[in-house]
Amino acid sequence: MDWTHLLAFNLTLLAALAAPGPALLFALRQAISGGFWVGMATGAGLAIMAACWTSAALLGLEAVFTLFPWAFVAIKTVGALYLIWVAVCLWRDAAKPLNDTATPGKKAFLGGLLVNLANPKSVLFAASVLVVIFPAGLSLAEKALIVGNHLVIELIAYGAFAALLSTPPARAGYLRLKSSFDRVAGAILGLLGLKLLIGR
Repeated sequence: MDWTHLLAFNLTLLAALAAPGPALLFALRQAISGGFWVGMATGAGLAIMAACWTSAALLGLEAVFTLFPWAFVAIKTVGALYLIWVAVCLWRDAAKPLNDTATPGKKAFLGGLLVNLANPKSVLFAASVLVVIFPAGLSLAEKALIVGNHLVIELIAYGAFAALLSTPPARAGYLRLKSSFDRVAGAILGLLGLKLLIGR
């Protein structure tokens, strides 16, 4: 493994982070409504769970899911139910003042963990990306470097994301459209949760 492999992995990772999905939507709403530290705590939870999925892929968890499909279904179900719960809360609290709906830091971190736990398909995606990008026969140290690199890239990306979205203009724009934005976000997260729950 050399630096070109890590560069290719990082470019793929940044493209995946920018793609619309539950993690990006949840991080966006958290940073705008709760400010920088809430956004950063959410991003840390998302990043740690994503790095855990990459670690699991490197250790062959996709083979475990193939042998024990009930484990995949169990993790997917817990995550899907959490997404649906977040969606219901967003919809229910859409008309409430901002101070009544902001998520404290510790809960924001846990929320980030659970949102990325919601998609065990990430381990299958990570496994396919890793096979394409990295050579076979990686050492334990190289695997640890890949996971550490993944965590750092996600923390930097979500930190920048939180800093940008917690600015006064972003916050003011969100406040003007809070009710509509929260209902749209809730509907999207709810649909993603339902798709995850009933999808094969």
